[in-house]
Amino acid sequence: MVVGAFPIAKLLYLGVKQLSKPVANRIKAGARRSEFFKTYFCLPPAQIYHWVEMRTKMRIMGFRGANIKPLNEEAAAELGAELLGETVIFLVGGGCLVLEYTRQAINSRRKEDELNQTLADLQTQIAELTFTTETLSAQLREVNRQLLSFPTTPTKK
Repeated sequence: MVVGAFPIAKLLYLGVKQLSKPVANRIKAGARRSEFFKTYFCLPPAQIYHWVEMRTKMRIMGFRGANIKPLNEEAAAELGAELLGETVIFLVGGGCLVLEYTRQAINSRRKEDELNQTLADLQTQIAELTFTTETLSAQLREVNRQLLSFPTTPTKK
């Protein structure tokens, strides 16, 4: 009984994705504590996200040109940390997706190459068999020609 190979790569991808959530939580916690991360990685994306979100909501409700107030620093740091964590999870998932696609493409290419090689081998064998058949046919014609060239002796009754 042949059993298919255990999809170890898929299991590893799942493990990486599951580990990315705690890693993202640690990054979020570190970003909240660090002034550098808070200032350069959390606050700007959070303010931009808030601005786009509020602008979209205002336009949907019909308010054009309304001035949007920026988030306070604490709320922006929290939102920025959440965005950073979600970005990490998204990037890990996307990376796993790209790796799986690459792995499948390599496997597909390998199978296609094997199939092409098998096809080429079969074509070579057909050519060899054709040559052998033609050679044997020529030899058979020669033997028949030689047999016909012998004088036939009449049989006596």
